[in-house]
Amino acid sequence: MSDTLAATKSPASAPARPAGTDEVLVVDFGGQYSQLIARRVRECGVFSELLPADVGAEEIARRAPAGLILSGGPASVYAPDAPALDAALLELGIPVLGICYGMQLLAHSLGGLVERAEVGEFGRSDLHVHHPGRLFAGLPAEQSCWMSHRDTVRHAPAGFSELASSTVSPVAAFEDPARAIYGIQFHPEVVHTPYGQQILTHFLADVCGCDRTWTAASIIDEQIARIRAQVGDGQVICGLSGGIDSSVAALLVHRAVGDQLTCVFVDHGLMRKGEGEQVIAAFRDTFKVPLVAVDAERRFLDRLKGVSDPETKRKLIGAEFIRVFEEEAAKLSGAHYLVQGTLYSDVIESGGRKGSATIKSHHNVGGLPDDIAFELVEPLRMLFKDEVRAVGAELGLPERLVWRQPFPGPGLAIRIIGGEATKERLDLLRDADHILQDEIRKAGLYHELWQSFCVLPDIRSVGVQGDERTYGNVIVIRAVTSDDAMTADWARLPYDLLEQIASRMMGELSDVNRVVLDITSKPPGTIEWE
Repeated sequence: MSDTLAATKSPASAPARPAGTDEVLVVDFGGQYSQLIARRVRECGVFSELLPADVGAEEIARRAPAGLILSGGPASVYAPDAPALDAALLELGIPVLGICYGMQLLAHSLGGLVERAEVGEFGRSDLHVHHPGRLFAGLPAEQSCWMSHRDTVRHAPAGFSELASSTVSPVAAFEDPARAIYGIQFHPEVVHTPYGQQILTHFLADVCGCDRTWTAASIIDEQIARIRAQVGDGQVICGLSGGIDSSVAALLVHRAVGDQLTCVFVDHGLMRKGEGEQVIAAFRDTFKVPLVAVDAERRFLDRLKGVSDPETKRKLIGAEFIRVFEEEAAKLSGAHYLVQGTLYSDVIESGGRKGSATIKSHHNVGGLPDDIAFELVEPLRMLFKDEVRAVGAELGLPERLVWRQPFPGPGLAIRIIGGEATKERLDLLRDADHILQDEIRKAGLYHELWQSFCVLPDIRSVGVQGDERTYGNVIVIRAVTSDDAMTADWARLPYDLLEQIASRMMGELSDVNRVVLDITSKPPGTIEWE
């Protein structure tokens, strides 16, 4: 393998539905909650995938799903460039559920009346169920729901029963059981709709007749077969970061092809306390995965000398990772396949949704460029983060790795704010973070938090310790709760716990004389500071 690597592309992936399981497809009209719909359907035990709005009836018929869900979207059905509904989809004999814009499309296409409301309906709303029909069977007549729309359905199409209304929406739900077409104006997929999951379950089980037997763990055998078919007897490498995504991908590939896989773990010296040792112990010692561990701390710290700008840090760390990885990959001359822990959310955010904005580009092995001469192996490409954790647990990955909170690729370097990431400052931040995690685990709160970490700003404060004036570092505690990191709320940690954390930090870390708590939610802030 030469040092200059030519580009290859990942092979087109076939539908990921495991053999013998039902599937419900979500037709994406650009709604902010579209991928959440697919997640909620999977939580009901039915495999689901997001497809673009222009997918076409022929492709849907080929996939033969048990049901279709039309997502929400930002457009008005009357806008000249609004996504349109392919009328042929309604002639396939497949049950259809329209959500928000999806319901308005159904009403508009089938002869109902959709009009601009005088007042938009955004956020929590009261739902009044006048007739339960199939979707609201056994549920309260009065319930709350989450709305996000300005157009509203004034009259349902002929042949439809109007099931519910809300303060602003005269028709908040309708159905035509004879054609198996249903519509709801609100969003059942968000947690702010208390009975949303039951409504989805009624559609999946009672209308679509789904078996609801799919689990993330059930795809392990399916993916192992796919990996073997793709790789054959070829050699495979994996850039192992120690995060849940690359770890589970590596274990799946090792289960499939054994010693044909070699993992490359680059320790850049920017990880949390003891994490490098944990990764090596899990893969080399417990799972017996061939592993090359590269101690590159000095290289990375040299590259970061004098650098305080966060974006510059990110780019330097990503570029140096690529160089180290390329050097190690060049030593494995027979390797033609590269494992990446790409997730379904990565695919969507990277522009996998037609007509959606690219939020960010994802390269799971430290930001690998396009000129890498490997064929990609991406066994997690159709899974969400929570599903990856389930697969990891099924594969026997240690609990501490399965439930490790999200950690940025550039590591602790971007949690040192406004200053250089020196060895001394990294060690101080590492020790402070270790105390925080230790106390949060002792309190039994680790799994309840999306993320908890420390920030080390480049400021000093005056203090008094041992009757002497001190001029020490400030540690910021950041802890948030979230379902998917799109929004996050600051965690209300118990006062006694905060007192214990602060006491330990100032007692055990001689350079720290002040501990503060960040109580900013997202939005307006972000979870990480940089």
